Amino acid sequence: MKTILAIDDQSFNLVKIEEALEDNYKVLTTTSAERMFEILQKVAPDLILLDIEMPEVNGFEAIRRLKANETHAQIPVIFLTGRTDEISEAQGLKLGAVDFITKPFSKPVLLNRVQMHLNVDGLIRERTAQLNQKEKEVRKIRNGIVRVLSNVVENRDEITGGHIERTSSYTSLLIETLLAKGVYADEIKTWNIAAAVASASLHDVGKVVVSDLILNKPDKLTDEEFAKMKEHVAKGVKIIDQIIDTTGISDSFLVNAKLFAGDHHEKWNGCGYPKGLKGENISLQGRIMAIADVYDALVSDRPYKKAFTHEKAVSIIMEDAGKHFDPKIADVFFEINDKFDDIRKSNL
Repeated sequence: MKTILAIDDQSFNLVKIEEALEDNYKVLTTTSAERMFEILQKVAPDLILLDIEMPEVNGFEAIRRLKANETHAQIPVIFLTGRTDEISEAQGLKLGAVDFITKPFSKPVLLNRVQMHLNVDGLIRERTAQLNQKEKEVRKIRNGIVRVLSNVVENRDEITGGHIERTSSYTSLLIETLLAKGVYADEIKTWNIAAAVASASLHDVGKVVVSDLILNKPDKLTDEEFAKMKEHVAKGVKIIDQIIDTTGISDSFLVNAKLFAGDHHEKWNGCGYPKGLKGENISLQGRIMAIADVYDALVSDRPYKKAFTHEKAVSIIMEDAGKHFDPKIADVFFEINDKFDDIRKSNL
């Protein structure tokens, strides 16, 4: 049996509500908004009937507080009121009420309106649950595709094994820490962070079109070969653009993936590639990935060098803060560099 919570400072109105609804619903009543909030700590009603004209806390203030609380925000609210002016009705609807019932009300009107809104709310909740389930399925498919694409890149590049998994972990750590420390937090809060972290795995997706002879050359690349290698950035952006064009979808996952792929070799001083972007003209995604990408390259063996120690890698990155790297992000990296070392050791 569904539960209705009714709030009215006039006891006789509460009696009428109980008489109208008690055969079909469990009815809880109280005479003040403050008492309503006490009840809501223990009970989750399916619908609230709320008077407007009440002492201390009126109905408008009560619904404002109700909708600001994530736990109770989805409970439908019907105002019961003697007011009949359009301004009050408009204000109530703007604050989130689903309907107005004018007092004095009849039993059939109250019963029918309550039933109608409970039916609508039930349909909305059912549809929302279906959409949430579908979203989980889409996310699972997306993550599977990312994993396969990442593995394709990883398996072709014999030299940088494990790079994608490690840089994704470093990127996730940096994003979480920047947010916690309030560094670029206003921008990060606008992201779908789970999608951003997942999309970081595609930062090197353009390497799928780089020649194996270059990708797996056991010696240092020539200038011409390095120029070809640098093309993986533009190729990666092109691949993601093709996905967007083919699907007609440009969600946060693909938007973030494109920025990670396109900007992770740009430098704070403008000397990076492919566009020579400078400072905050480089996307935040690219500036974050730059540190994750370079750190992993420094602590890993390459044909042209042995792996540096963690301490040496940190020293190199901090020396390049303000030149290669965003100095604010570099400072955060320095504060948590021991956690980078932990990730590195766990992926050896």
